[in-house]
Amino acid sequence: MKKYETEEQLQFGNETADCAETPEETSLRREQLKRLDVDGEERRKVLQYCRLGPGEIWEDSVRGHRVGVLDATDGNDVRKIMGGDTAKLALHDPPYNVAVGNAATVSLFKVSLEEYVSFSRKWVQNCCDCMDRDASFYVWIGFDYKDNFQPLPDFIILMREFPGLLPRNIITMRNQRGYGTQKNWMWVRQELLYYTKGSPVFNIDAEYTDIPKILKGYYKDVNGIRTENTERGRSQCIRAGNVWVDVQQVFYLMEENVPGCYAQKPLKSIERIIRAGSSEGDVVTDFFAHSGTTLIAGERLGRKVFLFDIDPVFAEITIRRLEHFRKTGETGWQWRNPFPEMGPPE
Repeated sequence: MKKYETEEQLQFGNETADCAETPEETSLRREQLKRLDVDGEERRKVLQYCRLGPGEIWEDSVRGHRVGVLDATDGNDVRKIMGGDTAKLALHDPPYNVAVGNAATVSLFKVSLEEYVSFSRKWVQNCCDCMDRDASFYVWIGFDYKDNFQPLPDFIILMREFPGLLPRNIITMRNQRGYGTQKNWMWVRQELLYYTKGSPVFNIDAEYTDIPKILKGYYKDVNGIRTENTERGRSQCIRAGNVWVDVQQVFYLMEENVPGCYAQKPLKSIERIIRAGSSEGDVVTDFFAHSGTTLIAGERLGRKVFLFDIDPVFAEITIRRLEHFRKTGETGWQWRNPFPEMGPPE
């Protein structure tokens, strides 16, 4: 069975491979597990295979990673998984208080703005309590244009209650695909807030992309010689800056895709953050594990990751993804089911 990595390969085929494909292979090229946060029946099937229940923690015997079924708003839960360690990097992707596809769920809930701010205040405080004195804090956050763009501005204002966290940047990641209508600009952006506590490391090399410098200019005399910007830089490639245009949005034909998980963050973006904000051996924490991307990124980069999810289904997927990576070298399942014991899709 052929493996496609990009939409272009799907549309035009891979010239280096045999383009013949059986009907069975064509039918398999769809996610074999339905979205678990909205499909109750599918979730019930998966739940029986989860090794952790509420309050329980799995510890990796190889590198010391920890995965739990815990509540980000419960300080005792956070202290339990940290075990006295502190995080050099906190990286979170909480619910955005937007009912995606008109479906509010436990994992992607829509509540009143006051409730959402209260929820955010609790988990941010718990995160602050477990961070090292010199640490970085990143949080993905969205907004609902149908509801006065909440909660993005409200979350930013909330962060003023934590003077120990210094705002540093707002990063926009541009999706290659978006959504919209013929009467509005297409939505292709995701926002990432960056704060620091104390004086954490920032590894500048992590910011360089694979995009070559093609625009010349900024001429300057150096030791009596006229030079332009491409000659003076550290690299022949551009820096990502705070608008990331080089990250492919995850979809079902990519190896890193995890069927059943909605809107998972690209591994490339998470690895960029980890490389920039931590060093090998450091502890990285994530309170909203979902598809387990932070764990895979940390494993590949030599960090120790403590992460959890309130839903045992996503905690199980996180553990399985690490086990699958170590066994196969693959970062996800593409369109295949992470729970093969469920049998073929009906």
